[in-house]
Amino acid sequence: MPVEPEEAVVDEPAMKRSGPSGAALARRWAPLAVIVAAMAFAFAMGWHRYLSLSTLIENREMLVDFVDTHLVAALAAYFAIYVVSVALSLPGAVFLTIAGGFLFGWLLAGVVTVVAATIGATGLFLAARTSIGHGLVERAGPWAAKLADGFRRGAFNYLLFLRLVPLFPFWLVNLAPAMFGVGLPTYFAATALGILPGTFAFCFIGSGLDSVIAAQREANAACMSDPDCEVSIDPGALLTTEMLVAFVALGIVALIPVALRHWRGKGEG
Repeated sequence: MPVEPEEAVVDEPAMKRSGPSGAALARRWAPLAVIVAAMAFAFAMGWHRYLSLSTLIENREMLVDFVDTHLVAALAAYFAIYVVSVALSLPGAVFLTIAGGFLFGWLLAGVVTVVAATIGATGLFLAARTSIGHGLVERAGPWAAKLADGFRRGAFNYLLFLRLVPLFPFWLVNLAPAMFGVGLPTYFAATALGILPGTFAFCFIGSGLDSVIAAQREANAACMSDPDCEVSIDPGALLTTEMLVAFVALGIVALIPVALRHWRGKGEG
């Protein structure tokens, strides 16, 4: 009597423990690896050094002439540079925003900057979510998982607060929601809305940059006698205490719904 060959028994838990294949891991980490490699290349080439107000001041006549004669091309170049700078987390977002206001006026620059910054931040968010996902939080333990769960429940308001208050690194606010499992629509909407006040504030500052440069020249006796004097302005100095207080106040308002839900939950418990 023929003996039927035994069917192979598949140990599913063992397969799960073995983890994803090498090809799957490569696909998973590829987006973030590309961004990190591009970031390293940009820093190695020193491109981030050009993102300064000194560079803008030194080349302002050439840039203004180019904008006057090729407005669409100038806007496209500004848009592309902003998207790439944010996606690669290059320092200089404040400078770019001020430069946009200086070159295009506060209204046009504000609209273009909000769109470009949101797209760049979303690109980094998607790359981090694909590569990191929930794995890092899950491995960190129950405390981190509880924190992530609380963040997701009030994700829109928390993100709005982080975007409104300019005290947190922009790149960190781009990455943290990816680890906490925040949905793309929530991330996109909170980012676009949260950066509006700061973007238009710095674009407005940029639109009056010429008067700031003139004031710096008047305050510096050497520049008064030397027409080729280079004026250097710290973008951080343009963030006044009043502006910072206003942003913090807006951030606190954004957290009010979260606080109300928390207190309501305690009352029902």
